[in-house]
This record gives sequence, structure tokens and C-alpha cells, in this order.
Amino acid sequence: MTAIIAFFLDTLIGDPRSRFHPVVLIGNLISGLEKSIYHPDLTDKRKFLYGGLLVIVVLYITYALTDSIIQLASLTGNVFIYYGVQALILSFTISPRSLSEAGRELYGFLQEGDLENARYKVGWIVGRDTDKLTSGEVTRATVETIAENTTDGIISPLFFFVIGGVPLAVLYRAANTMDSMLGYKNEKYLYFGRVAARVDDILNYIPARITGILFVISALLLGYNWRNSWNMLMRDASKHPSPNGGWAEASVAGALNIRLGGYNSYFGVLHFREYMGEPIEELESTHIMKCIRMMYTATILFLLVIYCCQMLHNFGII
Repeated sequence: MTAIIAFFLDTLIGDPRSRFHPVVLIGNLISGLEKSIYHPDLTDKRKFLYGGLLVIVVLYITYALTDSIIQLASLTGNVFIYYGVQALILSFTISPRSLSEAGRELYGFLQEGDLENARYKVGWIVGRDTDKLTSGEVTRATVETIAENTTDGIISPLFFFVIGGVPLAVLYRAANTMDSMLGYKNEKYLYFGRVAARVDDILNYIPARITGILFVISALLLGYNWRNSWNMLMRDASKHPSPNGGWAEASVAGALNIRLGGYNSYFGVLHFREYMGEPIEELESTHIMKCIRMMYTATILFLLVIYCCQMLHNFGII
């Protein structure tokens, strides 16, 4: 019930824009530690070691602090406060409403033919150059982001909540934040951010595959092309440069009869990413809304799985 309440809290109020938001505080902690221990003159070996030390410190602090807050809530003796605090903290680790709002806003711009604002706003959620994107490329970038972040921003934190409670869900969010801040393959972070990137890959390994399967089931329930979703999942998931990102993107591409991947520009330099899916349909803004529906359906399915497993456990079946 904690996970279900957290989902409803996110649906009703979303992510408050505040400097006291837990993810913002985690980001500040990462930035502060990075400034304290990173120096460009460090050898590659020391960059790797110091980067690993930063990961250990951040994960320990976030887990311990979250656990302490929950223990304090338990001391009140009020069950509503105890579970309410847990649900509130867990709601900060998931982001279905934020993904939906970003997608709907971009859908609106594309429907209105406002490509300039669509290019500008999609630049908030992707790292690629967006100033020359076509409407189809804006759609592709948006669908890819919503699909991949269904793993990072929803299924993964809920998965770790199931196996280790709210503190482990927050620990995952800290690991994912470190990857987004440090996990770059450039001169500064190639060694310093390597541990952060690898930890994120390891933590997302199982949730990414769960997400891919949930998307296939979602396609079936929503009347999309679920057979193609399964086929593309099996064929194309491994093509993604990330060991995990392809599971969400390939299954969505198949379900929507579209092709994801292709050429992206980063700082003026073109990079090619393997295609996933087949271009049965031309990319259109409506595919964004379909992807949002798949994201919500997959989330609800996973919550139902959590609830059913808990009920079976309560009855001593598992």
C-alpha cells in the first residue's frame, strides 16, 4: 500500500520544484563532494579511486539518513505517520507525472505546429543538440526519453522498494543521480565517473528487463502491436549502447510500429545509434501520447504485481 499511495501522491501533486526536494539535495551532496576531491591533475587511477569513494559515501549517507528519518517516524507510535512518511519519501523517487507532463507539453507544441518551442523544450529532457530537429525527430527524442525513464524513474525505484524498503529506493535514486551527473565518457569523467556509471548499470539490470516485459503486456492491454513489441524486444534490445536502455525502447518501438535510434548530434558532432524497431508508421506527435499511456499502464501493472505478491506473502503462500 505504501507504493500505491506514493503513486497517487505523485499523480496528484507531482514533483515539487524546491531546493529541499530529496533529489536536489542528493545532487547538491554529489556536487559538494566532487568539488572537494576532484582535481584535473589527478592521475587516471586516482580519479577512478576517488570517484569510487564518492559513490560509496553518497550511497551510505542517503541510505542511512533515509533509514533514520523512518525510524524517527516510527517513534511517534502513529501508524499513519509512519507509513505516510514512507509513502511521501517514496513518491519523491518516482516520476510518472513529470514524464507525462513533459511529454504532453511537447505533444501540444507539435500539434500546434510550434516547432521552435518544441525544439527548445525537448532540449530540457535530452542531451543531444535540438536546434535543427524535425517534428519527427522531436517525437523520437521524446518517446525515447519517456520509454527509458520508465525504468530509471519508476520501475527501478519501486523494484528496490520491494526488496529493501524506502531506504533502498532512495539509495537507487542517489545512484541514478550520480550516473546522470558523473557518468560521461569525456576527459573529466571518463575515469572519475566510471564507478557511478557501472553501479547504475548493475542496479538497472533486472528492472530494465522487467520494464521491457511490462511494455509488451501494456501493448496487449492497450490494443497496440504487442507481437511486434515482443519481436523487437528480442531482436533489438541488445543494440542500445547501454546494457539496459534498449529493453524499454525496443519494446515501445515495436508496440507503436515506429523506429527509434539513428543519428543524433552532440555539440555539433553527429553520432549514430543502432536502429530499434521498424518504420511501419511515420513518427508523429500522437506516438508521444501512446508512449505516455504505455508508461502509466506499465506502472500500474507493476504496482498490481507488488500488491498481489504482498497478499500472497500475508497468506503464507510465498
